Amino acid sequence: MAEGENKGLVLLDFWVSPFGQRCRIALAEKGVEYEYREENLRDKSPLLLKSNPVHKKIPVLIDHGMPVCESLNIVQYIDEKWPDRAPLLPADPYARAQARFWADLVEKKMYESGTKLWKLKGEAQEEAKKEFIEILKLLEGELGDKKYFGGETFGLVDIALVPFTAWFYSYEACANLSTEKETPKLVPWAKRCRERESVSKSLPDPLKVYEFVCFLKKVYGIE
Repeated sequence: MAEGENKGLVLLDFWVSPFGQRCRIALAEKGVEYEYREENLRDKSPLLLKSNPVHKKIPVLIDHGMPVCESLNIVQYIDEKWPDRAPLLPADPYARAQARFWADLVEKKMYESGTKLWKLKGEAQEEAKKEFIEILKLLEGELGDKKYFGGETFGLVDIALVPFTAWFYSYEACANLSTEKETPKLVPWAKRCRERESVSKSLPDPLKVYEFVCFLKKVYGIE
Protein backbone atom coordinates (compact mmCIF):
# COMPACT_ATOMS: atom_id res chain seq x y z
CA MET A 1 0.00 0.00 0.00
CA ALA A 2 1.43 3.38 -1.03
CA GLU A 3 2.30 5.92 1.61
CA GLY A 4 -0.76 7.98 2.50
CA GLU A 5 -3.32 5.48 1.20
CA ASN A 6 -4.13 4.17 4.65
CA LYS A 7 -4.62 7.63 6.16
CA GLY A 8 -8.11 8.77 7.12
CA LEU A 9 -8.53 11.77 4.83
CA VAL A 10 -5.77 13.07 2.55
CA LEU A 11 -5.90 15.98 0.09
CA LEU A 12 -3.37 15.92 -2.75
CA ASP A 13 -3.01 19.52 -3.83
CA PHE A 14 -0.76 22.36 -5.02
CA TRP A 15 -0.62 25.63 -3.09
CA VAL A 16 -1.63 28.04 -5.87
CA SER A 17 -4.33 25.88 -7.46
CA PRO A 18 -7.78 27.51 -7.33
CA PHE A 19 -9.24 24.04 -7.78
CA GLY A 20 -7.51 22.68 -4.72
CA GLN A 21 -8.49 25.79 -2.77
CA ARG A 22 -12.13 24.93 -3.39
CA CYS A 23 -11.62 21.66 -1.57
CA ARG A 24 -9.76 23.31 1.30
CA ILE A 25 -12.55 25.86 1.74
CA ALA A 26 -15.24 23.17 1.73
CA LEU A 27 -13.38 21.05 4.28
CA ALA A 28 -12.85 24.10 6.48
CA GLU A 29 -16.53 25.06 6.26
CA LYS A 30 -17.41 21.57 7.45
CA GLY A 31 -14.76 21.59 10.16
CA VAL A 32 -13.27 18.35 8.87
CA GLU A 33 -9.67 17.47 9.72
CA TYR A 34 -7.47 16.08 6.97
CA GLU A 35 -3.86 15.67 5.92
CA TYR A 36 -2.67 18.15 3.31
CA ARG A 37 -0.17 16.70 0.85
CA GLU A 38 1.61 19.20 -1.42
CA GLU A 39 2.34 17.78 -4.87
CA ASN A 40 5.26 18.58 -7.15
CA LEU A 41 3.47 18.93 -10.47
CA ARG A 42 6.71 18.49 -12.40
CA ASP A 43 7.36 15.20 -10.61
CA LYS A 44 3.97 13.80 -9.64
CA SER A 45 3.85 11.28 -6.85
CA PRO A 46 2.96 7.63 -7.47
CA LEU A 47 -0.01 8.16 -5.15
CA LEU A 48 -1.39 10.97 -7.33
CA LEU A 49 -0.88 9.00 -10.54
CA LYS A 50 -2.57 5.97 -9.03
CA SER A 51 -5.41 7.97 -7.47
CA ASN A 52 -6.23 9.94 -10.62
CA PRO A 53 -5.10 7.73 -13.52
CA VAL A 54 -7.43 9.43 -16.02
CA HIS A 55 -6.38 13.09 -15.70
CA LYS A 56 -3.30 12.73 -13.45
CA LYS A 57 -4.16 16.09 -11.87
CA ILE A 58 -4.71 17.61 -8.47
CA PRO A 59 -6.79 17.96 -6.44
CA VAL A 60 -7.59 14.46 -5.26
CA LEU A 61 -9.32 13.75 -1.96
CA ILE A 62 -8.50 10.28 -0.65
CA ASP A 63 -11.06 9.10 1.90
CA HIS A 64 -9.72 6.00 3.67
CA GLY A 65 -8.04 4.84 0.47
CA MET A 66 -10.92 5.82 -1.84
CA PRO A 67 -9.94 8.63 -4.25
CA VAL A 68 -12.38 11.35 -5.33
CA CYS A 69 -11.26 13.52 -8.27
CA GLU A 70 -12.22 16.87 -9.84
CA SER A 71 -12.71 19.84 -7.54
CA LEU A 72 -16.46 20.49 -7.86
CA ASN A 73 -17.10 16.77 -7.58
CA ILE A 74 -14.96 16.74 -4.43
CA VAL A 75 -16.80 19.73 -2.94
CA GLN A 76 -20.16 18.03 -3.49
CA TYR A 77 -18.79 14.78 -2.08
CA ILE A 78 -17.72 16.67 1.04
CA ASP A 79 -21.17 18.25 1.30
CA GLU A 80 -22.89 14.88 1.02
CA LYS A 81 -20.45 13.08 3.34
CA TRP A 82 -21.01 15.61 6.14
CA PRO A 83 -24.58 16.86 5.48
CA ASP A 84 -25.21 18.01 9.05
CA ARG A 85 -22.45 20.65 8.99
CA ALA A 86 -22.76 23.95 7.07
CA PRO A 87 -24.68 22.78 3.96
CA LEU A 88 -23.02 23.98 0.76
CA LEU A 89 -25.99 23.29 -1.51
CA PRO A 90 -29.60 24.37 -0.88
CA ALA A 91 -32.26 21.79 -0.02
CA ASP A 92 -34.65 22.92 -2.76
CA PRO A 93 -34.08 20.88 -5.98
CA TYR A 94 -34.45 23.89 -8.29
CA ALA A 95 -32.07 26.01 -6.22
CA ARG A 96 -29.58 23.11 -6.22
CA ALA A 97 -29.82 22.84 -10.00
CA GLN A 98 -29.22 26.58 -10.36
CA ALA A 99 -26.19 26.46 -8.07
CA ARG A 100 -24.72 23.59 -10.06
CA PHE A 101 -25.36 25.45 -13.32
CA TRP A 102 -23.44 28.55 -12.21
CA ALA A 103 -20.65 26.54 -10.61
CA ASP A 104 -20.32 24.65 -13.89
CA LEU A 105 -20.09 27.94 -15.78
CA VAL A 106 -17.24 29.03 -13.52
CA GLU A 107 -15.59 25.64 -14.02
CA LYS A 108 -15.77 25.81 -17.81
CA LYS A 109 -14.90 29.47 -18.32
CA MET A 110 -12.85 31.15 -15.59
CA TYR A 111 -9.54 29.31 -15.63
CA GLU A 112 -9.14 29.16 -19.39
CA SER A 113 -10.25 32.75 -19.85
CA GLY A 114 -8.01 34.05 -17.06
CA THR A 115 -4.99 32.12 -18.34
CA LYS A 116 -5.31 33.82 -21.72
CA LEU A 117 -4.86 37.20 -20.04
CA TRP A 118 -1.27 36.47 -19.03
CA LYS A 119 -0.36 34.15 -21.91
CA LEU A 120 -1.49 36.26 -24.86
CA LYS A 121 -0.48 39.65 -26.24
CA GLY A 122 -1.82 42.30 -28.58
CA GLU A 123 -5.15 41.77 -30.31
CA ALA A 124 -5.46 38.23 -28.97
CA GLN A 125 -5.14 39.54 -25.41
CA GLU A 126 -7.71 42.27 -26.11
CA GLU A 127 -10.17 39.63 -27.27
CA ALA A 128 -9.39 37.60 -24.15
CA LYS A 129 -10.10 40.67 -22.00
CA LYS A 130 -13.52 41.09 -23.61
CA GLU A 131 -14.29 37.43 -23.01
CA PHE A 132 -13.12 37.58 -19.39
CA ILE A 133 -15.12 40.73 -18.62
CA GLU A 134 -18.21 39.21 -20.25
CA ILE A 135 -17.95 36.18 -17.97
CA LEU A 136 -17.52 38.37 -14.88
CA LYS A 137 -20.53 40.47 -15.87
CA LEU A 138 -22.65 37.33 -16.25
CA LEU A 139 -21.63 36.24 -12.77
CA GLU A 140 -22.18 39.71 -11.34
CA GLY A 141 -25.67 39.70 -12.85
CA GLU A 142 -26.45 36.42 -11.12
CA LEU A 143 -25.07 37.71 -7.81
CA GLY A 144 -27.10 40.91 -8.02
CA ASP A 145 -27.56 42.49 -4.61
CA LYS A 146 -27.34 39.21 -2.71
CA LYS A 147 -24.80 38.65 0.05
CA TYR A 148 -23.64 35.41 -1.56
CA PHE A 149 -24.66 33.66 -4.75
CA GLY A 150 -27.03 31.51 -2.72
CA GLY A 151 -28.53 34.48 -0.90
CA GLU A 152 -27.62 34.69 2.77
CA THR A 153 -25.83 31.34 2.67
CA PHE A 154 -22.25 30.80 1.52
CA GLY A 155 -22.25 27.85 -0.84
CA LEU A 156 -21.13 25.99 -3.94
CA VAL A 157 -20.98 28.89 -6.41
CA ASP A 158 -19.05 31.07 -3.97
CA ILE A 159 -16.60 28.23 -3.38
CA ALA A 160 -16.23 27.66 -7.13
CA LEU A 161 -15.45 31.30 -7.90
CA VAL A 162 -13.72 32.87 -4.91
CA PRO A 163 -10.31 31.17 -5.40
CA PHE A 164 -9.94 33.01 -8.70
CA THR A 165 -10.12 36.35 -6.88
CA ALA A 166 -6.58 35.63 -5.64
CA TRP A 167 -5.57 35.71 -9.32
CA PHE A 168 -7.36 38.98 -10.15
CA TYR A 169 -4.29 41.08 -9.33
CA SER A 170 -2.25 39.03 -11.81
CA TYR A 171 -4.93 39.27 -14.48
CA GLU A 172 -5.14 43.03 -14.00
CA ALA A 173 -1.37 43.53 -14.02
CA CYS A 174 -0.83 41.42 -17.13
CA ALA A 175 -3.79 42.63 -19.16
CA ASN A 176 -4.26 46.20 -17.91
CA LEU A 177 -7.83 45.84 -16.71
CA SER A 178 -9.79 46.67 -13.56
CA THR A 179 -12.19 44.09 -12.19
CA GLU A 180 -13.52 46.68 -9.73
CA LYS A 181 -14.37 49.08 -12.55
CA GLU A 182 -15.93 46.41 -14.75
CA THR A 183 -17.82 44.48 -12.06
CA PRO A 184 -18.09 46.61 -8.90
CA LYS A 185 -20.48 44.24 -7.12
CA LEU A 186 -18.03 41.36 -7.23
CA VAL A 187 -15.45 43.28 -5.19
CA PRO A 188 -17.51 43.56 -1.97
CA TRP A 189 -18.69 39.97 -2.48
CA ALA A 190 -15.06 38.82 -2.63
CA LYS A 191 -14.29 40.83 0.50
CA ARG A 192 -17.20 39.21 2.36
CA CYS A 193 -15.97 35.80 1.32
CA ARG A 194 -12.42 36.56 2.45
CA GLU A 195 -13.75 37.55 5.86
CA ARG A 196 -14.70 33.91 6.35
CA GLU A 197 -11.92 31.98 8.06
CA SER A 198 -12.39 29.07 5.68
CA VAL A 199 -11.56 31.34 2.74
CA SER A 200 -8.88 33.56 4.28
CA LYS A 201 -6.85 30.55 5.39
CA SER A 202 -7.23 28.76 2.06
CA LEU A 203 -6.37 31.49 -0.44
CA PRO A 204 -2.80 32.62 -1.14
CA ASP A 205 -1.53 36.20 -1.11
CA PRO A 206 -2.33 37.74 -4.54
CA LEU A 207 1.25 39.03 -4.75
CA LYS A 208 2.55 35.48 -4.30
CA VAL A 209 0.24 34.40 -7.09
CA TYR A 210 1.64 37.18 -9.27
CA GLU A 211 5.18 35.98 -8.56
CA PHE A 212 4.09 32.51 -9.65
CA VAL A 213 2.53 33.90 -12.84
CA CYS A 214 5.77 35.75 -13.62
CA PHE A 215 7.63 32.47 -13.12
CA LEU A 216 5.24 30.73 -15.52
CA LYS A 217 5.74 33.46 -18.11
CA LYS A 218 9.48 32.86 -17.98
CA VAL A 219 8.96 29.11 -18.28
CA TYR A 220 6.76 29.60 -21.36
CA GLY A 221 9.04 32.28 -22.81
CA ILE A 222 6.41 35.01 -22.57
CA GLU A 223 7.83 38.50 -22.18
